[in-house]
Amino acid sequence: MLRVLWMLILAAWMGWAAGPVVDYARAASDKPLFSTWGWKTNFEKHSVPYEEILSGGPPKDGIPAVDNPKFVSQKEADKWLKDIEPVVVVEHKGEARAYPLQILTWHEIVNDQLNGLPVSVTFCPLCNAAIAFDRRLDGRLLDFGTTGKLRNSDLVMYDRQTESWWQQFTGEAIIGDLLGKQLNMVPASIVGYGHFKKAHPGGSVLSRKTGFTRAYGRNPYTGYDDIRSIPFLYRGPKDDRLPPMERVVAVTIGKSDKAYPYSVLSKKRVVHDKVGGRDVVVFHSDGATSALDGSSIADSRDVGATGVFDPNLNGKKLTFRSAKDGITDKETGSRWDILGRAIRGQLKGSRLTPVLHGNHFAFSWFAFKPRTKVYTP
Repeated sequence: MLRVLWMLILAAWMGWAAGPVVDYARAASDKPLFSTWGWKTNFEKHSVPYEEILSGGPPKDGIPAVDNPKFVSQKEADKWLKDIEPVVVVEHKGEARAYPLQILTWHEIVNDQLNGLPVSVTFCPLCNAAIAFDRRLDGRLLDFGTTGKLRNSDLVMYDRQTESWWQQFTGEAIIGDLLGKQLNMVPASIVGYGHFKKAHPGGSVLSRKTGFTRAYGRNPYTGYDDIRSIPFLYRGPKDDRLPPMERVVAVTIGKSDKAYPYSVLSKKRVVHDKVGGRDVVVFHSDGATSALDGSSIADSRDVGATGVFDPNLNGKKLTFRSAKDGITDKETGSRWDILGRAIRGQLKGSRLTPVLHGNHFAFSWFAFKPRTKVYTP
């Protein structure tokens, strides 16, 4: 109860408007339980019960997306971004960009274009879910904003072209004329800024010049990721296999879902496995703080970074292991970084094929993927 009260106070502090009062007498109806004033959405079309959609506090666009992002060089970003801070890395056709969580935490969506690929880079702090999407859909270019609503404690987005509502976690339209449509996800990883700089020395960084005044670098959700915490406004099913706020690396291949707990990965560092019949290798490395721990993101605890890859390279399967100087392969002794690049040894310059994955809180992954298998050593 104190946690909920604290989050509501936080919403007021950030300048958000209070959400509408739910009319529970309408809970059994097929109509929205919230005010639809100001929306052009076709609310007659929906695939989820309206009682599952709750107000997170802010109104429509109360958390403003960054629509005209500016980028700076690493030399410029070094003035305000520490190597240990978490960034979302997206790469396309040789162009790599870092989106600091110290900015995404306050905006949740960045509508961008990366070397010709229109993308929306999204982050839901309540689920610790950083997901990038291709903004193209059936010949139409979409851009996204925040509805101010949550489902299973996860961000519900909307597209500005049809005002359909989308579940960030799945990339599926759940309300409106685009009901049932699916956005394609783009590989994105949360790593430390230092990891990004070493892997992409020419890569650019999202600028703090967003057009808004926010306390970038400060965490408005102080203490939220405490392993003993209770997810904010979560009313979904409970899964006792892991604590709700345990971080997991989540992988879906075909119809198979698997979660790898950080508590295991931080000790093993390297895990070889199969998901959906496909070989995968999961890496873990120190060097990335939590964006949801202390009041200062740069000074928060190091939770580490992860990467998921196909261990097969040039027709041969490599066997990886943790060593004192990082991650090496048994076959050649080459050293690899968290982004799947050989940085030293016989295979220097080689790259592993990334496997689409997410770094989420366990409760959120289980809510949307209840049949998930949990990796145990």
